[in-house]
Amino acid sequence: MSSRLRAAWPLVAVFAVGYLAAYLLPTVVGRLSAGLGLTPAQAGLVGSVLLLASSAAGFALASRVERFGPRRLARTGLVLAFAGYGAAALTSAVPVVVTGVAVGGFGSGTATAVAAAGIAAQRDPHRVSALGLLSVSAAAGALYLTIPRLGGGHALPFAALALAALAAWPATRRLDCPGARVSVPGVQGLPDQPTSRNPLPHRRSGAVLAGAMLCWAMAQNALWGVSGRIGTTQAGLSEVAVGAVFAAALGAGLTGVIVAGAVGARFGRAVPIGVGTALIACCIVVSSSARGLAAFAVGEILWNTFYPVVLSYLIGLAASLDARGRWAVLVGSATSLGVACGPMAGSLLSAHAGYPGMGLVLCGALLVVAVPMTAVAVHTSGRRLVPVPLPVPAAIRRRTAAAPAVLAEITVPVAEAAPAGTAKVLAS
Repeated sequence: MSSRLRAAWPLVAVFAVGYLAAYLLPTVVGRLSAGLGLTPAQAGLVGSVLLLASSAAGFALASRVERFGPRRLARTGLVLAFAGYGAAALTSAVPVVVTGVAVGGFGSGTATAVAAAGIAAQRDPHRVSALGLLSVSAAAGALYLTIPRLGGGHALPFAALALAALAAWPATRRLDCPGARVSVPGVQGLPDQPTSRNPLPHRRSGAVLAGAMLCWAMAQNALWGVSGRIGTTQAGLSEVAVGAVFAAALGAGLTGVIVAGAVGARFGRAVPIGVGTALIACCIVVSSSARGLAAFAVGEILWNTFYPVVLSYLIGLAASLDARGRWAVLVGSATSLGVACGPMAGSLLSAHAGYPGMGLVLCGALLVVAVPMTAVAVHTSGRRLVPVPLPVPAAIRRRTAAAPAVLAEITVPVAEAAPAGTAKVLAS
């Protein structure tokens, strides 16, 4: 393992824990409905509470990771996740479960905020975010294979989330180390700078990307939140079979992320984002209209192959807008907000239009939202990452795997040099 990857692994671990709840959303919602006697809409609402709490944490902490420190903030998030999900697993009282879900979701969002800010400050944020997606996909795939074989009830997925938070605790010890810090403005080796001297850059592009990502994530998770019910009710599969399909789909996602990491900047960001979103839209139509194992498996597997690929490029795009990681956190929080609205949107659409009709609506929405995301990728290609001069002795270049041409060139007199002093997502 290279020194850069060794420095980034704590961020990867925290990133995976922060994202895991969203990846397990279908089984969480399904188990809440079956185990607590909630209606599908009520279970979807509880899932939305989890993700709304995660999104709220991201919005609240977007510019405060440096102030509180990544280690302290990450540990706070892991404690909240462990306590909240653990409490939800240990009781069948609906009010306590909902409260635990909200607390755990806020903890997941806190961990994600730390990881997003840190990854944006890495020399190669696309690669680090790809590693994070690989980790969370592998963990979620293993859980989808394991949980159905351990019994029913809502406790198991929440217990898995609590144990994942506990397992990530050792990684936080290295978050304040030089290779994993997020307390600098995004270029490795630079000293801390006052926030007032670094206003949020590229506000129009960032706002467009955040709004588009909210809709993009909502469309994805409208289907993801009801995929389990599509498999069991419309396609006629058992829970074990649906879990196996989800595991295979997440395994295919691992392959997609590996390919994306290998391809890197060869096609820029605009082509993977635009074409990838169009392919995802087609897969959603196939999955939502499935009436048997073959169609359901093909739709879910292809969809989950393209989804993390596009997400990794979107994470890299958000990171390129601000090397301090603020846009990465804000865009990630907007993504979490879209993820939170997804289960309810999917439940309402499927109730009124059926699963195939829901798929067509989501397909159209994704094709529309692909336009502004692609436009931002084209418009920001080659832009500077640091908008104001910083006191360093020479021109410094910051590259990302998705856009090597993005430079942070700062030249000031040597007399102003300060001692060397680093460390994005992506959302849901």
